[in-house]
Amino acid sequence: MGCLSFLMMSHHLHRSLRVLSFLCVVLFSVQEGAVWGSDSDKSVLLELKDSLSDPSGVLSSWDLNSPDHCVWAGVSCDSVSRVVALNVSGGGNSLSCARIAQFPLYGFGIRRPCLKSKGKILGKVSPSIAKLTGLRVLSLPFNELSGEIPAEIWGMESLENLNLEGNLISGSLPAQFSGLKNLKVLNLGFNEIFGGIPSSLSACVGLEVLNLAGNQIKGSIPAFIGNFKDLRGLYLSYNILNGPIPLDIGDNCRKLEYLELSGNYLSEGIPKSLGNCSLLKTLVLFSNMLEYAIPSELGRLSQLEVLDVSRNSLSGTVPSELGRCSNLSVLVLTSSWDPLPNITSLGSGLSMQKLANTVDEYNFYEGAIPIEVTSLSSLRVVWAPRATLEGMLPLSWGSCDNLEMLNLAQNFYSGHVPEGFSSCKKLHFLDLSSNRLSGEILDKLPVPCMTRFDISGNSLTGSIPRFNGSCTPVQSIYGEFQEPYDPSAAYISYFGYRTQMETSLPFFEDAGTFPVIHNFGSNNFTGLVQSLPFASERFGKQTVYAFLAAGNKLAGSFPGGLFDKCDQVRGMIVNVSENSLSGQIPTDIGTRCKSLLLLDASVNQLMGGIPSSIGDLVSLDVLNLSWNHLQGPIPSNLSQIKDIRGLSLAGNALNGSIPASFAQLHSLEVLDLSSNYLSGEIPQDFENLRNLKVLLLNNNKLSGQIPAKVANITNLSTFNVSFNNFSGPLPLNYNSTKCNCFLGNPFLQACPSFLLASPSTDQHGDPQNDATSPSSSPNETSERGGFNAIEIASITSSAAIVSVLVALIVLFFYTRKWKPRSRVSGTARKEVITFTDIGVPLTFDIVVRATASFNASNCIGSGGFGATYKAEVAPGVLVAVKRLALGRFQGVQQFDAEIKTLGRLRHRNLVTLIGYHASETEMFLIYNYLPGGNLEKFIQERSTRAVDWRVLHKIALDIARALAYLHDQCVPRVLHRDVKPSNILLDEEHNAYLSDFGLARLLGTSETHATTGVAGTFGYVAPEYAMTCRVSDKADVYSYGVVLLELISDKKALDPSFSSYGNGFNIVAWACMLLRQGHAKEFFTAGLWDSSPHDDLVEVLHLAVVCTVDSLSSRPTMKQVVRRLKQLQPPSC
Repeated sequence: MGCLSFLMMSHHLHRSLRVLSFLCVVLFSVQEGAVWGSDSDKSVLLELKDSLSDPSGVLSSWDLNSPDHCVWAGVSCDSVSRVVALNVSGGGNSLSCARIAQFPLYGFGIRRPCLKSKGKILGKVSPSIAKLTGLRVLSLPFNELSGEIPAEIWGMESLENLNLEGNLISGSLPAQFSGLKNLKVLNLGFNEIFGGIPSSLSACVGLEVLNLAGNQIKGSIPAFIGNFKDLRGLYLSYNILNGPIPLDIGDNCRKLEYLELSGNYLSEGIPKSLGNCSLLKTLVLFSNMLEYAIPSELGRLSQLEVLDVSRNSLSGTVPSELGRCSNLSVLVLTSSWDPLPNITSLGSGLSMQKLANTVDEYNFYEGAIPIEVTSLSSLRVVWAPRATLEGMLPLSWGSCDNLEMLNLAQNFYSGHVPEGFSSCKKLHFLDLSSNRLSGEILDKLPVPCMTRFDISGNSLTGSIPRFNGSCTPVQSIYGEFQEPYDPSAAYISYFGYRTQMETSLPFFEDAGTFPVIHNFGSNNFTGLVQSLPFASERFGKQTVYAFLAAGNKLAGSFPGGLFDKCDQVRGMIVNVSENSLSGQIPTDIGTRCKSLLLLDASVNQLMGGIPSSIGDLVSLDVLNLSWNHLQGPIPSNLSQIKDIRGLSLAGNALNGSIPASFAQLHSLEVLDLSSNYLSGEIPQDFENLRNLKVLLLNNNKLSGQIPAKVANITNLSTFNVSFNNFSGPLPLNYNSTKCNCFLGNPFLQACPSFLLASPSTDQHGDPQNDATSPSSSPNETSERGGFNAIEIASITSSAAIVSVLVALIVLFFYTRKWKPRSRVSGTARKEVITFTDIGVPLTFDIVVRATASFNASNCIGSGGFGATYKAEVAPGVLVAVKRLALGRFQGVQQFDAEIKTLGRLRHRNLVTLIGYHASETEMFLIYNYLPGGNLEKFIQERSTRAVDWRVLHKIALDIARALAYLHDQCVPRVLHRDVKPSNILLDEEHNAYLSDFGLARLLGTSETHATTGVAGTFGYVAPEYAMTCRVSDKADVYSYGVVLLELISDKKALDPSFSSYGNGFNIVAWACMLLRQGHAKEFFTAGLWDSSPHDDLVEVLHLAVVCTVDSLSSRPTMKQVVRRLKQLQPPSC
């Protein structure tokens, strides 16, 4: 029994020993494998290092002699020393960082900024990295890795996170993603990847983040992305994607938090299904081609923080349901700035350049922003300039505890500036400019606390109050973008920075300055400015403060209080021009405001002398006291302002000589002393003013010789000494001097023929002929009609006597209430209303004189509305004056109301309406002058120049954009009713501008029929308009189609060659005939077919024909025309 027990015990012990031996072998094998795997990973890392360049020593710890590779920089291991993560973030290569810096709104949520560290690795990613079989994270962002991603990487089954953002990776995405079964993050943003998104990516069903932004990905967004049910972030911005946003994304991606699709060509509408993404925080869709209204379903997004739909083609009302988005902090409906810069120079490729040049703002909304939205307490930014919003400006802005930036500029809001803004303690940016606001502004508004306050271009009345309230210090919003990158903070930084960059004031360029701008200009403010609305304690000593109140009715003595806070800022800018200020400039201005950078008090009623203390304003950059009633000499100590660039004292009653010390103002670029009583000579030392560009001394009593070296200053482009008493020879400077610069100097040598103004092309392309041959010598000129000094003096004296006699005769008849027949010399109100400042005053007399009393020699075109004249209102300043035919237009009062509406229209492809005059005896409009002629002339002369499809396409797109703006963005919409080539003007770079827009609405009731002499031209008038007087935007579409047909063919709308086809046959019928016969090639102008893409040409021909079909419902809108032309954009050179 004991033996049996012993044997059994021995058996069990033996069996246990065998099991123990087996376990030891297994354990030894595992440990041996782990050691072998660890050593293998170490070898792979060293192999990877050898394949890369590491000039900054980022991988210096990766050393063969280092025993533990798991402590190497960027390496993470598991418990058995297998590499599971490789994180080496570089300092960014110059290309990728420069590109990303151009897109400050990119990447909320997973944004990886370019680091400040200079370390980075260079070269190609080695295929050996795939030997790290346990690798779950491969993160090498912002280095300088180039070439294609090795195919081996796409087979790494353990890989969960692949991040190569901000490198120079090229090539296309792989056809097979099937190996990456566990991939959760794919971040390839801002590389140089091209091609489409492959269908094999659908195998990565566990994706949580997909970032392909900033590449050259094309095609449509695949619907299978909707199958990524765990997707939290989708970033496809700044590519070449087209087509609709897949509905599946909203239907299935219920965990989605960040959706960024901006900067593509996405079309159709914003999917209603996105309202299902209840966790969505940012929806960024700017700069696409999205249409229709913002879906009300987005109101279900209770977590939404950012909604940016700017620069699309949206319409309709802003849905009140957005008021349910209780976390909404940023709402961007429109934007004046294109966030897509032309970065081709940084190597981004043609696609980016094309995108940047074709995206435009075509969001045209109806109504106002609903009160449900404006009452959201979470709002920090509301940005909607030029959004065609109308109605009463919302009075309720909730508690507005968080509101910081509100931009509703250039809309059609009416009503008062809301008192509720006084509760917005954080509000530092408020732009309500160019609306229809009226009434007074309250002193409770926190204006002193604002960095930007702009209410210019309204109809506000009352005085500019002494604003109350205290402010807390604020930090700059205009500097570099700071961490953390939360979306609303990034938008605040971006809009603040762009506002500063776009400002017309040149004083905010110095590093460290903090700009504060308060603009009250172009209203009806009256009374005195009691004090500046500026809280110096909020902004600090580095502030440059601009107080702008030009174009009001401010009256009373010159407000010395404007300079009370000069010692509290780095720089002060004051513009109170075009008011009714009187009295004298404070004599102590020089000691009170050492920080003054700009003072513009022009076009007021200031009297007395110029205080000599102004010479102590050593920081002054621009001084403009022109067109006042200042008297006495010019203080010589103004020469102490060494850095002054602009000095204008024109239009006063100053006497004495020009201070010789002005020759010390070496920074001076503009000196205007015209229209005074200055005497003496031009200082010889003015030749030292090497930066001088404009020198205007005309209409004075200056004498002596004109210094030749002064007229020949290298940079001098405008020089005028006319109507003085100069004598002696003329200085010869081909850049700045023309004969009209010397008129009215009776003792001056006769002007040589080669200084006569060279032939210029008028608005309609007709050259103005010179009477004298350019080859004539000075002697020949004298013999052929020139005059010597004595003859000129005699003629001038005789002319002066005649002028006096004429004046006496006119006075005689005038005192007897004789009414002259001439419209120009009538006694009606001679007021010129201006909408745009062109740098020189525009008065009735100046305009009439510039056209030589509307002399036929200055006429550059005529049409149904009247004749157009070229006018030089100041030396080198040209405008076009359209003198309207009286009797065809409304009464003065109605005309005033309508034209002011037209004067507010601003578009880059509309001729700018600068101003107008309207009285019972005279009506004229003032436009900017364009030297390139009109499209009719361009088409006629096309045979003399090479046909460039890019130019023709650009012209077609420019005009389509202008009409789309008039039809869809103007409230009420503006119908042109006379679109034709002669109403399309060109500049020297073939940019096209639509003219005569809106004039049809100015017609009187007797002129509103479809008479082609007034509102339409045969060949361009739509059939329904000609037959039934039905006026609609589709009539303009028809006319545009005819113009487009003319542009691409050799035929006119009613070409004589069509006579063989019978009556009524026109260019539209010819185009249809050739298309039916399959002979489209024969339609195009000579050379265009051979040098241009055939498919695009035929598409444009089809588009033009569709615009001219009889059915109004079948004609596209101009917005649709713009979209189609964008899609046919020819490549740039």
